[in-house]
Amino acid sequence: MSSKRLTFPTTEEEIRTLRAGDEVVVDGHIIGIRDRTHIRIFDQGVEPPMDLDGAFLLHTAPGVRKVGPGKYEKVCIGTTTSARMVRFTAGLGERYGVRAICGKGGLPDEAIEPMRKHGMVYFAIVGGAAALETTQIEEIEEVAWEELMPECLWKFRVKDFGPLIVGIDSHGNSVFHDVQERAKQKLEEIYARL
Repeated sequence: MSSKRLTFPTTEEEIRTLRAGDEVVVDGHIIGIRDRTHIRIFDQGVEPPMDLDGAFLLHTAPGVRKVGPGKYEKVCIGTTTSARMVRFTAGLGERYGVRAICGKGGLPDEAIEPMRKHGMVYFAIVGGAAALETTQIEEIEEVAWEELMPECLWKFRVKDFGPLIVGIDSHGNSVFHDVQERAKQKLEEIYARL
């Protein structure tokens, strides 16, 4: 395991240097996304109004305060559960060049192969740390599809965002899978002793 700092958007080559378990701190831009925005893009066929090439996507529906037309200030920006959005992983990588996804709870094994194939990673973040995450977001620079509030597309400028852990890397490794396998093995050992 190693510690790295990345600036987003980034390249596939940079992402492929990461390994499951690495600690990462992020600067640059993060795109906030959630269920309804994914559904609009993939199920309804609407092209996203933000460039997702090289992007870091954060599963979120942030708490914000409107301060003017199309302008918002942060109140509390945390993560939401990622697993229910796993079906969009391959399309995000293949069609849009997304490089990282981050959210709460990890992604199931069906995300491993698309991430390997398309040069993507999943970043794990501490659940319940929204107050800290909010301080690491310097500004909400852009919002699109406001009618989906709060599940719009959000462009956040961040500094020192993290630390994050590479939960799934672009080489087919998943700490989530490994933990599940170890837990299953331990459970079998416990049953065997009963």
